[in-house]
Amino acid sequence: MNKILTSILILSSIYFTVNQQFVFAQTNSGNYTIVIHGGAGGFPENAPDTLKQAYLNSLSEALSIGKNILANGGSSLDAVEKVINYLEDNPLFNAGRGGVFTSEGKHELDASIMFGKDLSTGAVAGVTIIKNPISLARLVMEKTEHVLFAGKGADELGLKLGVPVVHNSYFHTEEQYQSWLKSRMPKQPGETVGCVAIDKFGNITAGTSTGGRQNKLPGRVGDSPLINAGTYADNRTCGVSATGIGELFIRHTVAYRISALMELKGYSLKQACEEVMYKVLPEGAGGIIAVDKDGNYEMIFTTPAMFRAVANSEGLFQTAIWK
Repeated sequence: MNKILTSILILSSIYFTVNQQFVFAQTNSGNYTIVIHGGAGGFPENAPDTLKQAYLNSLSEALSIGKNILANGGSSLDAVEKVINYLEDNPLFNAGRGGVFTSEGKHELDASIMFGKDLSTGAVAGVTIIKNPISLARLVMEKTEHVLFAGKGADELGLKLGVPVVHNSYFHTEEQYQSWLKSRMPKQPGETVGCVAIDKFGNITAGTSTGGRQNKLPGRVGDSPLINAGTYADNRTCGVSATGIGELFIRHTVAYRISALMELKGYSLKQACEEVMYKVLPEGAGGIIAVDKDGNYEMIFTTPAMFRAVANSEGLFQTAIWK
C-alpha cells in the first residue's frame, strides 16, 4: 500500500509540475512583436510618389490590424490570419486579389500557416476559387488531420468548410494583366505576402500567402505553402516567413534552417538569419521576416527592395520599402 501511495504521489507531483510549467509558459507577459512583408523584389525608387505612398499606407493599415489584435490580448494566430487577409484583399500585392497570371492566363494561389506552440500546420496549394487562401490553410490545420491540400481537392475542401469562394476572374487585376501581356516572362520574383507575430502569451505564428510567379507553368508550386521552406514557427526558437525565388528557398529549407541554427547551434535570431540569407542563398534570392521567442525581429533581403513593416509593445511602428 505504501508503494502504491508513493507512486501516486510521484505521478501527482509530475502532473502538477508539468501543468504548472504549461500555465507559466502561457502567462501574459504584456509583450508582443509583429512583422509583415509584402514581397521582396525590384520596386524602383523612382516609382511615382502616389504609388509609393499607396504601398506604405497599405502596410501601415495591415500592421495596425495585427497590432490592435495583439495589444488587446489576442492570439498571434488571429493576428497573422487577419493581417494576411487584408493583404490578400489588397490588389497591390501578389496574393489573393492581386495574384499574378500563370502561362495559361489563370490564377493559382498558395498559402501556409504554422502555430509555434504545438507545431501545428496547415497549407493549400494551387487553389483557384478560394478568396482568402490563408484562412483555408488555418482550417486545414484546425479541422483536418492533414497538413497540405492541393488543387481541386483544396478548392473542394474550401467549399465543404464554407470559406468564401469567388470566380477565378476575381483575382484578375488590370495592372497584373497588362504586365503579363507585355512580357509573358517571369516578373521580378518574390512578390508574396507574409506575417510573423509573437503574442503576449509567448505563442509564435508564421503565415505566408502568394499568387506565385508571373507566367509560371500551371501546377508549379513554390515555397509559400511548404512548411520548413517558406514558413516555420516554433515557440522555442522563432517564426519565419520567406519571400523570393521559391525554388531556392525549397532547396535550402530556409525557414526551418533558421530555427535549427538557433536550436542546435545556439545562434541568435540575427546570426541565424544572416547566415542563411548571406551565406547559404545567392544574392538576389529574396528576403525573410522573423521573430524570436524574446520578441526580437529581423527583416533581411538581398533584392533592391522589400515591402515590410514592424510593430511591438514598446511603441515601435515602422514601414519601409528600400534598404
